[in-house]
Amino acid sequence: MIQPDTMEQIIKSQQEQITSLLTTNRSLVEANEKLFKQTDTLQHKIQELLSQIAWLNRQLFGRRSEKLAALDPNQLSLFDSAPVASPDADTRDTSGNEILPVKIRPDGKKKETRRNRELLEGLPVVEVVVEPVQVDLSLYRRIGEERTRTLEFEPGKLYVKETIRPKYGLKDNLSLPKEGESGVVIAPLPPSPIYKCLAGSTMLAEVLLQKYEYHVPFYRQVKEYRHLGVRLSESTLSGWFKPVCELLKPLYDELVQQVVGCNYVQADETTVRVINKGKRKADKEYLWMVRAVQEKWVIFHYDDGSRSGQTIKKLLKGFKGYLQSDGYSAYNVFEGTEGVCLIACLAHIRRHFEQALEENRSLAEHALKTIQDLYRIEHLADSQKYTPEERCELRRHQSAPLLDSFEKWMESTYIKVPPRSRLGQAISYAYPLWPRMKTYLNDGCIKIDNNLAENAIRPLTLSRKNFLFCGNHEAAENTAIICSLLATCKAQEINPREWLNDVIAQLPHYLAKSSGKNVRDLLPDAWKLKKSNENPIEV
Repeated sequence: MIQPDTMEQIIKSQQEQITSLLTTNRSLVEANEKLFKQTDTLQHKIQELLSQIAWLNRQLFGRRSEKLAALDPNQLSLFDSAPVASPDADTRDTSGNEILPVKIRPDGKKKETRRNRELLEGLPVVEVVVEPVQVDLSLYRRIGEERTRTLEFEPGKLYVKETIRPKYGLKDNLSLPKEGESGVVIAPLPPSPIYKCLAGSTMLAEVLLQKYEYHVPFYRQVKEYRHLGVRLSESTLSGWFKPVCELLKPLYDELVQQVVGCNYVQADETTVRVINKGKRKADKEYLWMVRAVQEKWVIFHYDDGSRSGQTIKKLLKGFKGYLQSDGYSAYNVFEGTEGVCLIACLAHIRRHFEQALEENRSLAEHALKTIQDLYRIEHLADSQKYTPEERCELRRHQSAPLLDSFEKWMESTYIKVPPRSRLGQAISYAYPLWPRMKTYLNDGCIKIDNNLAENAIRPLTLSRKNFLFCGNHEAAENTAIICSLLATCKAQEINPREWLNDVIAQLPHYLAKSSGKNVRDLLPDAWKLKKSNENPIEV
């Protein structure tokens, strides 16, 4: 029989063991929870790293196009605005050449007839007659002919324009000229675009077109002109470039005023490298672009390469209306500005969700499907040629519910994904912009995205890849002037060569103090209207 004292000791010992085990168990539970948290953190980190690797692989080896196959077979593709071809529509070969409907030859093989006649329509024709040789044609009579057409090329030509001004003197040396007249008369020399410049208006226009329309830098132009028979240097072309930009600047200033006076513009910015002589390197600076959507005017603006919000605010001083842009924070300076309503761009929002496809496909596809639905509504309005009022009504009935449901989806999804993941970043970008995004519902004239602005920037991007940098800030400002005028010509569907040739020749007359003419009449839209009135289409 166990003694009471011994029993108490045993019980006490067991209690101590139990307490120790409980303490150990509690420590193990806490350690386990800590390990679970660490594991979860590491899993999120791994997911972020995998997402970054996938994004980097796409940047290095993937396609740059943002086109995405329709996620729903019953929906239209996001950016394919062309209607689906009917079975009886003309086919197109893989090389891009248009061909007529396939004909079956007697031997059963298919014969493709190319549209050569349509291709050559409108071109001047030079006839070359080839007569039979070593044949006495007097013994024959002409019974017909065969014609074969080939497309030929003649390179551009340089020529010298020599202006001749005859001098006239009085026949009678003893007689006096009439009051206000001279004994010797000669016509005044027509004003030159650039004082004492060898280049005429067409040559100056060609230099600008080659560099900014066809993206040919000066050193390549020098080679081309050498092949055409004249030796020019890069310094000569550069010396012509600066004064012709100064000549066109009054037109640019007038264009800026017209754009600021519009009620709906799209804005964007792009980089340009400018030589910094102090640092002996090319700095990355910024060009601003503003496009008047309805009026089809485009301006580029350079202010010492600044990308601050104060730069765009200074440029659009006095602007009242809709301002559409991406999510760049510089545009926040217009928040609360009376008369200015900010609008977001759905294409930029979509771009962030598209980058999250490889990280979280199911959630990213849900977002992209909703965006496709919104674009499908716009496509319907475009195809049916809705008026702004009809488009606005369509948006309120179909687009508004989609926007509301997507906003709720972002709220519920954001707490489920890591904030630093691609999807988390996409939601972080889109959600603050959603009130601005909904603004396009209120006016049928407003676009759903900022793509028109990006399209206007694209030619400058091509030029930048060729000339690489601007020599100084002044050269960047001149680049903004020329790109503004050429982009406006493109938006107005005007041949830039015809416009530049005419405008550079006329500007000296318009800028004369006593001319009484307004340079507004030389802007592409007014110039186009004047030309159409001078050459009306015959019915």
